Amino acid sequence: MKGPIPLPIVLIGYGPVARSYAAVLRDRRDEFRGRYAVDPYLVAIRGRDRQIRTPDGGVPPDRPLWPARTSIEELLAGTVPAVVAQAVPSRPDGAAEALADGLAALAAGAHLVTATKSPLLSGWSRLHSVAIEYGRGVRISGATGAALPAGDLARAGLRGFEVQEVRGCVNGTASFFLDRLGEGMVPAAALELARDRGIAEADATADLSGADAATKLRLLAGLLWRWDVAACRVDVEPITDATAVLAMRAHARGAVLRHIGSARADDPGRVAVALQEFPRTAAPFGVLAGPEKAVEFRCGDAGDITVSGGRSSPLGAALAMVKDTLALAIDPAAGIG
Repeated sequence: MKGPIPLPIVLIGYGPVARSYAAVLRDRRDEFRGRYAVDPYLVAIRGRDRQIRTPDGGVPPDRPLWPARTSIEELLAGTVPAVVAQAVPSRPDGAAEALADGLAALAAGAHLVTATKSPLLSGWSRLHSVAIEYGRGVRISGATGAALPAGDLARAGLRGFEVQEVRGCVNGTASFFLDRLGEGMVPAAALELARDRGIAEADATADLSGADAATKLRLLAGLLWRWDVAACRVDVEPITDATAVLAMRAHARGAVLRHIGSARADDPGRVAVALQEFPRTAAPFGVLAGPEKAVEFRCGDAGDITVSGGRSSPLGAALAMVKDTLALAIDPAAGIG
């Protein structure tokens, strides 16, 4: 009888999401071996300036004890991973390096699991073509909504369905912020509360401008309809201080404001994000609590299919990456999706 499939992994990044990913792999390794016949373990971690090899998949030493980074190619050649997991911040100034690391992983014969949006936005078509060339898979669940499995539906769960439109309330910070504005809280206080509760990051610009929601809808549309994500046109209505009046008026009517992203199959390449009002009892968007998210796929005669829940958190994104990692051992289809 064959044993579990060994799955050595190189982890790029060591922030909150990456640390949660590493901890889940360590803590649940025996479970994954028994339940899925897959043995995922870290063989190296690569930070911003340093890296460390962990051949036994154990807890790494403190980062000041790590040696300086080598080139990504040297690290991959020395560790021979089956999967490279990427969880670095999606900063514009880091997009080129993140894309280069992903391409290097595929060229080295590893699958790529990424929660980092920037290389997908700048190099979607290139990543897909290189993955096909080397027969490797790219999985992006952590970039499409943390624990919310909308990416799985878009990639595989709706194969054969005629998906006409996808709509999503996919930024938990925006929903929490809008709800607090509706209750009468001033914008600065609402944002500070979101930060205090770990819902909003220090810089919430992408959340409130609609840029993050637009990115996630672009990725879902790319999975659904094979759009070139990097070439999408984006129309965004931002949340501003003036939105507070609209939110309070909606609240007084028993409704809520939501930041809704959408894309349609009959309008290829265009993604929109706009403020929309829903009764508090209206599923799926009006009933969302706090930073929960929802995505609705409109499938013509098959009806609407909705997935909701999954609060934003480092652990949620990490679990999405773990899921993708295990799936690549079981169903390693080449390309993005």
